[in-house]
Amino acid sequence: MNGSHSHYLAEELYKIGAIQFGQFTLKSGQMSPIYINLRPIISCPNLLRSIADMLWEKARSCQFDRVCGVPYTALPITTCLSLHHDLPMLMRRKEKKSYGTKQKIEGIFHEGQRCLIIEDVATTGGSILETAADIVESGLIVNDAVVLIDREQGGGANLKEKKYTLHAVCTLTDILNALMTSATVTKEDRKIITQLLEQTITHSIPPLSPQSKSFTERAAFCSNPIAKKLFALMEHKKSNLALSADVTSGKELLALADKIGPELCVLKTHIDIIEDFNARLVQDLQALSEKHHFLIFEDRKFSDIGHTVQQQYAKGVYHIAEWADMINAHALPGPHMIQGLSEARSSNKQSGLLLVAQMSSQDNLLSTEYTEKTVALAKQFSDFVMGFITQKKLSAEPQWIYMIPGVHVAQEGDHLGQHYITPEQAILENDCDIIIVGRGILKAQDPLAAAKHYRNAGWEAYQKKVSL
Repeated sequence: MNGSHSHYLAEELYKIGAIQFGQFTLKSGQMSPIYINLRPIISCPNLLRSIADMLWEKARSCQFDRVCGVPYTALPITTCLSLHHDLPMLMRRKEKKSYGTKQKIEGIFHEGQRCLIIEDVATTGGSILETAADIVESGLIVNDAVVLIDREQGGGANLKEKKYTLHAVCTLTDILNALMTSATVTKEDRKIITQLLEQTITHSIPPLSPQSKSFTERAAFCSNPIAKKLFALMEHKKSNLALSADVTSGKELLALADKIGPELCVLKTHIDIIEDFNARLVQDLQALSEKHHFLIFEDRKFSDIGHTVQQQYAKGVYHIAEWADMINAHALPGPHMIQGLSEARSSNKQSGLLLVAQMSSQDNLLSTEYTEKTVALAKQFSDFVMGFITQKKLSAEPQWIYMIPGVHVAQEGDHLGQHYITPEQAILENDCDIIIVGRGILKAQDPLAAAKHYRNAGWEAYQKKVSL
């Protein structure tokens, strides 16, 4: 992008409040001292037209038959682009249509046609990837995405991993440099801009540093609100212990939650093995989670088609979506299962999904390729997926939470193929975050004393890891 265009865009967006400085949480979950919100441009027709022209100049090198804007901010831009350059436009439904044809992509198109994706601002590229997935599922081909502003925080690399190319009209660095020469920028904002431009490490804001080890630091990079909450809870409570409460009595479950709850960050349930289940049970369990400050993880391990898991999650006897803070699922059915679970979430409760990437049982069938594909799926649904059930850390990205089962001070295992590791091995050698302990506490002579022991061992290992 030439300098005059960059200066015009930066100054006009700043003037209408589309660029602001302060402390903001982005859609990706990252904290940022700069916020770019292009929604005000719908009231500025000349600016909207200019932005559409800039995107058209960038898109001319791509081959495409249709254009589709990422909901919602990119829709008026794409409409303007379509009208001015006679481009057939498609529209992606962000909310699934439950009636009629139930189409995700609206418009006239044919299988095999190429579709160009239009976006306003790219951070991690998650919204583009979600849009691309629905377009490809509808039979079209996606090769390219054009964005007005690239925040330079991994969007291009994440798209490249999926074989898509990101074309940016300008980068965040271009915008910041242009604002430094603008007379309209306040003295206070100019100081922030100067500080941002001094961050030279990949121009990432904030820098995605491998030194971001503590739970507090990593929370800033989470896209999922439950992941943020869990990181903060662990740091405040000084516990990274999860109890696998595999009991068959509701009374016993509540007694455990009340007694062991003060030591936990997470209580993991298998609600379908409770023989005397009733709706009051989960209400009492939620009350205990608030009293003792732990989160509830229903270990349902969903693994079916999207429609089926929606029913299993939100309906039936258990209504899991209404009370569980987090759930888990096998990645085997693919992205539509994750989408189905995401759409079935309760509007009254925040929730997160853990994907089963590795297991602690001997001779399990989860291959390295399977694990890698599971991580890729997590990136595609980063607003819902909060981490993994795993045996080791799987990515350098700091936002994922790693929960490791099969933790026991006695390492001999059992006759059914369970393999145990110690808390120190789980945290220090395997680089995980939360130890899941079941029989090591439940079968102990004094379960509360055992829970305190595991809590201390897990937290001391975490503190040692952070200090390395």
